[in-house]
Amino acid sequence: MDFELTEEQKMFQAMLRDFVDREIAPHAAEWDESNEFPTEALAKMTELGLFGLHLPEAYGGSGDDITFMLACEELARGSGGLSSIYITTISLAIGPIVMFGNEEQKRKYIPRVTTEGATVAFALTEAMAGSDVAALEMKYTREGDYYILNGTKIFITNGAEADFLVTFATKDKALGYKGISAFIIDKGTPGFSVGKLEKKMGLHPASAAELVFDNCKVPAKNLLGEEGQGFKIALRAIDSCRVTIAAQCVGLAQAAYDAAVAYAKERKQFGVEIARHQGIQFMIADMAVDLDAARLLTYRAAWQQQTTGNVNAKEPAMAKLFASEAAHRIAHRAIQIHGGYGYTKEFVVERIYRDQRIMELFEGTSEMQRWTIARQITGLK
Repeated sequence: MDFELTEEQKMFQAMLRDFVDREIAPHAAEWDESNEFPTEALAKMTELGLFGLHLPEAYGGSGDDITFMLACEELARGSGGLSSIYITTISLAIGPIVMFGNEEQKRKYIPRVTTEGATVAFALTEAMAGSDVAALEMKYTREGDYYILNGTKIFITNGAEADFLVTFATKDKALGYKGISAFIIDKGTPGFSVGKLEKKMGLHPASAAELVFDNCKVPAKNLLGEEGQGFKIALRAIDSCRVTIAAQCVGLAQAAYDAAVAYAKERKQFGVEIARHQGIQFMIADMAVDLDAARLLTYRAAWQQQTTGNVNAKEPAMAKLFASEAAHRIAHRAIQIHGGYGYTKEFVVERIYRDQRIMELFEGTSEMQRWTIARQITGLK
């Protein structure tokens, strides 16, 4: 098996690595401290064509899943928060429109991302509906040429800044997953507003917003897919996003690993660099193994997804599960190697530790990934 990148992909990776080192990483701590939405950096990323990666060429994209995975990894190496804004927009949030939108919807919304760098949100989670998607309580009714939405979403990444979003509501909760439909909501739609912004442990540049739909009047043409298809659309979007989250984890882990190795070679205790102490060497070795294994699982899943188009296989779930937990272990050891300094905001590992923790929770918890993997292996539903 050959996982060697093409020359074009290697050139892209080198270009983006340089861009991240110049334009992203130097500002990451500032964005984290101020909760600032990195508007200027996102505009530069749009100019580089990063918002077209893996999206259809017919609408201004480049159509390359593996290059997109490399972008997710490199951007996360520079800033976990910025990478979440990016990944949510061009994977999880625009994905439903790419996969299920009609031609009019695709031509209206996809180019806004690929050429304008529009920010997009995916509004699914509710107070009583997290992993249990079928438990949605936000309701919709049909009134002539409009749908009327009522309810509240929580923890929505990009919710405060989104130019448009995809959300989900049920016609009748008694219908379970069969009653759920998906809708495209434009910023400024009557009855739609942004509520509370969560104060999070990490990923500070990316908002996590409460979204309120109070008799929100949505044109019927903004129904995504068909009525009753929302559950399928939501799960398909989440499935397709797993590899990008795994790549994000690899990027965060790489940043923590690099910082730990550099510090261990500089810091002296008992008259020598701490990298010479066996205890530190063992930690670095374990970090290197975790990082390599996470990257290989992620690259395999991305290659499989691009060549087969199957986003519901066990391999993406395995990559997301292992990479997120490996990032946790690597960030933990990075702080351990830094000692007390690692617990301060002066060193990057403190921020990485906070940013990586959510990776084991969003887009499917580690427990949900294990459930998905086991179902694929046993064939039991």
